[in-house]
Amino acid sequence: MTEPDEFDQFYKDVRTRLLLLTYCLTGDLPSSRAAVRDAFVVAWHHWRKVSRVEDPEAWVREHACRHAVRRHTTKLWHREKHLDAEVKATLDALGRLSMTQRRVLLVAELTSSSLAAMAREVGLQRTEAERELQTAMATFSLQREIPTTDVRRALEAVRGHVESNPWPRPTIIRRAGATRRRTHTVIGVLATAAALVITGTLVTDADGVRPTLAGERIEAEQPSGPAAPQVVGLPEDALLSAGTVSEVLPAGGAWTAARTDDNSSGTGLVVRCQSSRYAVPSGRPDNALVRVFDPQPGKRTGRTVPTFAQTAEAARNERASHRGFTTEVGWFAGCNDDRTQLLTTYDVSGVGDEAMLFSLRDWTKPDTEIIAGVARTGSFTTTTVHTASTKGARTASSVQVLADAVDQLCALPEGGTCSTDPTPRATTPVPVAQAPAMLDAVDLPPADNVDRPWVGTEPRRALANAAATHCDDTSFTAPVTNNLTRTFLVPEAKLPDEFGLTESVGTLPSKRAKAFVAAVRTKMARCSSKQMGTKVIRLRNASPGDTDLTVWRVTTEVTDKRTLNFLMGIVRDGTAVAQVGFVPVKDYTISTGAFEELVQRALARVGEMPAPAVR
Repeated sequence: MTEPDEFDQFYKDVRTRLLLLTYCLTGDLPSSRAAVRDAFVVAWHHWRKVSRVEDPEAWVREHACRHAVRRHTTKLWHREKHLDAEVKATLDALGRLSMTQRRVLLVAELTSSSLAAMAREVGLQRTEAERELQTAMATFSLQREIPTTDVRRALEAVRGHVESNPWPRPTIIRRAGATRRRTHTVIGVLATAAALVITGTLVTDADGVRPTLAGERIEAEQPSGPAAPQVVGLPEDALLSAGTVSEVLPAGGAWTAARTDDNSSGTGLVVRCQSSRYAVPSGRPDNALVRVFDPQPGKRTGRTVPTFAQTAEAARNERASHRGFTTEVGWFAGCNDDRTQLLTTYDVSGVGDEAMLFSLRDWTKPDTEIIAGVARTGSFTTTTVHTASTKGARTASSVQVLADAVDQLCALPEGGTCSTDPTPRATTPVPVAQAPAMLDAVDLPPADNVDRPWVGTEPRRALANAAATHCDDTSFTAPVTNNLTRTFLVPEAKLPDEFGLTESVGTLPSKRAKAFVAAVRTKMARCSSKQMGTKVIRLRNASPGDTDLTVWRVTTEVTDKRTLNFLMGIVRDGTAVAQVGFVPVKDYTISTGAFEELVQRALARVGEMPAPAVR
C-alpha cells in the first residue's frame, strides 16, 4: 500500500472517533470539526514519522484535542439549540467536569489506550491520572443519573449526532498537508540563510560590541520590545484560476484573468456593493489580493456583459478574520449602489468556517443580476461576485465557485475548514438599517417609470403614521412602545409630493399585538360598506406560526375623473408589529406582486424589534 493510500485509509477509519472525542471535550461542533481536520493536515505533513509511531491515532488525537481547546471560545453546547435530549444531558454532565477530568474520562472510555498511555497523553502522573479518572467517573454518572458501567454507552450515544458530519476528501487533506510542508521548508531555508548571514557578518565580542574594518568599536544592536507577529501569507496561486471559473460559471466561452494585484492602487472598490478598500478592522490586512476576470466575446448575453471578480484577505488571527467577514457581509446585505435591490439572502453550509450568498438586482437598464458570495476559512476571507443578465446568473454555480475559492485558501497553513457539500438555504435578511427592524432602501423594488434611487428619511418617533389608510387610521402611539416611522421618496425624480412609501413599527405585549392586527383587519373589512366610493380588496392574508401578514389595495373615487389608490400591509412577529403603506401617482407605481414581497420583507425584518417596554 502506498503512503497516500495508507494515510487515506487511516483518515477514514479514525476521523469520526476523533470528532466524537473532541466534541465531547468542548461541546463545540464547528471548532471540533476544524480541529480534527487541522490535526490530519499536520499528520500528513509529518506522515513518515507519524506512520511509524506506536499509536498514530494517539498522536493525531493529541493534536486534535489541543486545536479544539484553542479554537473553542464559547461555553459548552451554546451553539446548538435543538440537540437531542440524551445528547444534551450527556454534554451537560460533561460540562460539570474540569477540562482535565473531561479529557481523562474521554480518553479512558472512548479509546483503547492503557492507563499509563492515557496519563502520558494528558500530561499527568499515573496515580494523579487515576485519581482524576475516578472523580470524573463518579461526577459524570451522578450528574447523568446512570451507573458507572453505563458511562461508555452514554458517551458513545453522542456518535449519532456527529457521524453524519460531511468530511473533506482525503486528497484535500493531503494537499493542505503538502502545502504546509512546502511552506515550512521555505521558511526553514530562509531562516538558515539568514542565520548564516548574521553569524558571518555580525560577530560580537564578549562585551556586546562588534569590530569593524576600521577598528572602531560599535555597540551591538539589542532587540527591544516584543517580536513582531508573523505575517500571514497569501500567494497568488491561492486564488481561483481562469480554468476553474470557466468550468463552473454559466454561459459559453471562457474567462480570462485580466488583473491580479494587492488592491493598493486606485479607489480600491473592485466588486459591486463594496464600501471600502479592505474589510479587516485595522483597515489594512496582512495580505490582500484581487483577481478580475474578463469574458471572451462569446459570453456576451444581450446588452449585458457578464463580469466576475474575487477578493481575498489574510488577517492576523481568526477573530480579526471573522470581523472582516462580517464587514463583507454588510457590503452586500446593505448594498449602497443606486437602484440595487436585495432579492434573497442565503446561509451556505459546507463551505469553510462560515459562508453567505446574496442575490441582488441592479434595476439600471439593462437589468443585471448580481450574485455575491462571502466566505471565511481560518484567517482568510474571500468574496466572489458574478454579474450577468437576469437569465445568466445561477445560484448553484455561484455557490460552487465560492466553494472552490475556499478550497484554494483552506490548504494554506492558516486556513480553516474546507468545502464538503455546499448547500445554500434561504434565510432572513441581515439587519442593516439604522433601525435594524425596519425596511431599508436596499429592500425596495423600483417604481414603474422612475429611474432614480429611493432615499429614506431618518427613523423618528411615530407620533403620526403616514403608512395608514383613511380606512384604518392606525396609530402607533401609546400603548405601542419602541415606535418608529420612516418614509422613502425619490427626490431626484421630481414626483408629486404625495408619492412615497412609509413604514411604521412598534411593540406590544403578545395578546395586545394580536389584537392590534385584528383591529386593523376588521376596519379594512368594513371600510367598503362604511365609506361611499371606497373599494377595499384584500390581496393576501396569512398567519403562519406566531406571525400575521395581510395586504390590501384601497381605491377611493374622489371625483368622477379622479381616483386615489393605496397599497397597505400589516405584519406581526410575536410582539412586534409593522405597517407599510404606498401611495402611487399616475403611472408611477409598484405592482401588487412587488408590494406583497416588500411586505413579506418587512415581516422578515420586524423580528429584530426589542421587547415591549413595561409601562
